[in-house]
Amino acid sequence: MPLIPPRLLRALESFNSAHPWSHNAHYHPWLLRQLPRRFGRALDVGCGSGDLVRLLAARSTGGVEGIDSDPQIIARARELTSSGVSGVSGVPAVFTVVDARAEIPAGPYDVITCVAALHHLPFAETLTRFRDQLAPGGTLVVVGCAREEDAVDTLLGAVSVALNLVVGWVKNRGRRAASRPVAMTAVTRPPEMTFAEVRREAIRVLPRVRPRRWLFWRYTLVWRAPLA
Repeated sequence: MPLIPPRLLRALESFNSAHPWSHNAHYHPWLLRQLPRRFGRALDVGCGSGDLVRLLAARSTGGVEGIDSDPQIIARARELTSSGVSGVSGVPAVFTVVDARAEIPAGPYDVITCVAALHHLPFAETLTRFRDQLAPGGTLVVVGCAREEDAVDTLLGAVSVALNLVVGWVKNRGRRAASRPVAMTAVTRPPEMTFAEVRREAIRVLPRVRPRRWLFWRYTLVWRAPLA
C-alpha cells in the first residue's frame, strides 16, 4: 500500500472494516474465464471457506478437492458446502486438511488453482509440485500477493486504495456490515517476494507462463501444461 499519513490510514481501516469485501472473490470470475467450460479433476490449494471449490464443482466432471492447512476454515468449508451455499450438484467437492508446504495430493489434475495462498508456501518448490501434478494440457491459475517495490506497484496501490472504498460501499449498499465474509476469516500474513522476484522464479519453473500485475494488490499466473 502506498505511504499514507497515520490518521488517514486509521480512517481507511475503519471504513474498510465497516464495509468489507473479498478481494480474492473479486477475481473468481476472471479465474473461471481462464479455464475450459468443462474439465475433469481439479484441486484448489489454500481453499479457505471453499467459495472457489464450489464454483469449480459446477464445471468439473471428475470432482474437486480443496486443501488448506487450517482445520477451522476447512470445517467451515464443509459446513457451507453441505448446507448448499453457492450450490454443488452432482460432482464431489471434498475438503482436506493438508499442509501444502510439504506436499499436495497426488494428481494428475486437469485444473489446479491457488488464490492468495502461494506467498504462504515455498514459491519455486510449490510451483514445481503444481507443474508436476498437472495432466497434459491441464491449466494452472494462480492469483497471488506480492510485496510492493517499484513505481508501478505504488501507482496500482494508490488506485486500489480509492477503488477499494467505492467497491466496499457499493457491495455493502452503503450499510455497515454485521460481519466480514467467511472467506476473509482465514489466517493471513504479508507477502515477502516482490513481483519482479515472482516473475523471475515463475518463468524459470513454468516456461511460457504469463505473469501480470492487477489492482487490489494481486498478481496472476496462468500456465497450461504441454499436451505431450
